[in-house]
Amino acid sequence: MNAVATELAGERVLLLPQKALYWPAAKTLMVADIHFGKAASFRALGVPVPRGTTGENLAALETLLTTHDTQRIVFLGDFLHAKAAQAPATLQAMLEWRSRHRALELLLVRGNHDWHAGDPSTLLDVTMVDEPHASGPFALCHHPDVACEGYAIAGHVHPVFHLRTARESLWLPCFLLGTTRAILPAFGAFTGGHSLIPQATDRVYVVADDSVFPIEKR
Repeated sequence: MNAVATELAGERVLLLPQKALYWPAAKTLMVADIHFGKAASFRALGVPVPRGTTGENLAALETLLTTHDTQRIVFLGDFLHAKAAQAPATLQAMLEWRSRHRALELLLVRGNHDWHAGDPSTLLDVTMVDEPHASGPFALCHHPDVACEGYAIAGHVHPVFHLRTARESLWLPCFLLGTTRAILPAFGAFTGGHSLIPQATDRVYVVADDSVFPIEKR
């Protein structure tokens, strides 16, 4: 898999094809909008959607932990999708994963879905904070437009970039890096995306075929 190294607020970071950001100096992974239990929440409302998204999310985290020296995972909001995401089966899968990584620090910056879903079980040992949360030169947020000091790293909008050719058109998850904030793509399975129009000063990196690559400005 091909990651991209870049600099944010004077710090070297890696943009990962798993739709996460790695901060090597702090041994920290950042993921936005994992939305644990989203499919279960839809099924609780009678909507027939696929099962297994929680396992898929946990497997993606497991892959990241095997390839990057990590002491902390920062969840940039929307850890749980809704109250129905507190279902016993979802919690059990998460607890089994957590049992294999007891020394790992988990930090959740509350997002809009977290306020409705409630904090995750205390058995998961997740530190809860509100946005913006200072960490080195960064302000860890869920919403990208929160007033803060420091360079904001956020999620919330599930950014995708619309690629067009003469015959093809597709939307790809993307990292949107501006002068004062970065917006990460949604990490979770079954999350969808929102097409954004980059500002003139934004750098766009799309995720495709297990790689991250820049979109050249025209």
